[in-house]
Amino acid sequence: MDFASDNAAGASRPILEALLATNDEFCPAYGADRHTAEAERALSAVFEREVASFLVATGTGANALALGAITPPWGAVFCHEHAHIIDDECGAPEMFSGGAKLVSIPGTSGKITPAALRDALGRFPRGLVKQVQPAALSLSQATECGTIYTCNDIAELAAIAHAAGVSVHMDGARFVNSIVALGCSPAEMTWKAGIDVLSFGATKNGALACEAVIFFDRGGAADFVYQRKRGGHTLSKGRFLGVQMCAYLKDGHWLDLARHANACAARLEAGVRRIPGVRFPWPRQVNELFVILPKRADAALKAAGARYYDWGARSLSPEQAPRDDEVFVRLISSFATKRADIDRFVAIVANSAIAA
Repeated sequence: MDFASDNAAGASRPILEALLATNDEFCPAYGADRHTAEAERALSAVFEREVASFLVATGTGANALALGAITPPWGAVFCHEHAHIIDDECGAPEMFSGGAKLVSIPGTSGKITPAALRDALGRFPRGLVKQVQPAALSLSQATECGTIYTCNDIAELAAIAHAAGVSVHMDGARFVNSIVALGCSPAEMTWKAGIDVLSFGATKNGALACEAVIFFDRGGAADFVYQRKRGGHTLSKGRFLGVQMCAYLKDGHWLDLARHANACAARLEAGVRRIPGVRFPWPRQVNELFVILPKRADAALKAAGARYYDWGARSLSPEQAPRDDEVFVRLISSFATKRADIDRFVAIVANSAIAA
């Protein structure tokens, strides 16, 4: 019963088979191969326009390189106070941008509101020489709380940012889970809503190690090939990134993987929601479930070998915060989650409630 992270799962079978099938080829190095070119064409097809896409191996690399491309060293990157780029990337965005400042914005359930963005921008007037200059807004989709921005939400925030001369980046580590949840197209959730550059995640959803930085204005990516190389993300055997991306996108495989992950989270939510003593601070939207459990349930689960993360309560309002006999946890399902594990997890929680 592993609900710790969608990074805990391996790679999907079609992706592994594609890698094996092409392993004996001899291909040009550093991404100058047919698989990388095919992946680039496939990404343009997915987003319904010609995009400039660059394959990298990690999500941190994608985020840091993307932000470095649109933010000068004296720039400010606005993001939610719990965003992955500010909490979990060890200063990589600051390093790859040459020292730009990440400015946190508060907001319930991981989301930035238009009012909060306007307030943050207002605190950094352009041209004030003693302050960093507004450069980028980064939106996490899905957020660190497992919530999602609608296409209208994104469009409203992007319009505010663009009016202030600020570019808009999307951290899409769980991009496809959000697409599936909203029932929209990739284009509708990105460039049609005002996103300038996207960190397109595949690793959490079945790739072995593959992400992409996607510029919707190809002109903005003129120097990115050098930034990627300088940042250590131009792989010598880059074809293996291209192969993964092609297999990931082929025949809607990426969407099927995300549908399974989201459906498993929905099954888990439905199972534990009916158990007395279980609380939810906000609704589940993708494959992440945030739950306040009785401590007796937490103890029983861990004794049975269940893996998941205890979660910090700073994202909760005082009235939502766990009491002395409760714990706040994050549960994540993946493309490889088994229904039997979900049902066992739910049964343990239910039995702990009966025993109480």
